Amino acid sequence: MPQSPNDIVAANLKRLRAKKQWSQEELADRCGLHRTYIGAIERGERNITLNTLLEIATAVGVTSAELLTESRNAKAV
Repeated sequence: MPQSPNDIVAANLKRLRAKKQWSQEELADRCGLHRTYIGAIERGERNITLNTLLEIATAVGVTSAELLTESRNAKAV
């Protein structure tokens, strides 16, 4: 069964943030967002705007498309 877009972004963001060894707070600072908002995104609880998706993707060094693409590694997070 395919994952929802929110779940895909959540899994990819958690994986990428962990790979960089950043806390949610550090990522939030780099994106200009609040730490609790990043947490809600990582739990798949928020429907983020395209602008927010782009800000987050830029901060972690990937494209927006990469954040939206289901990863085989996402289930390991």
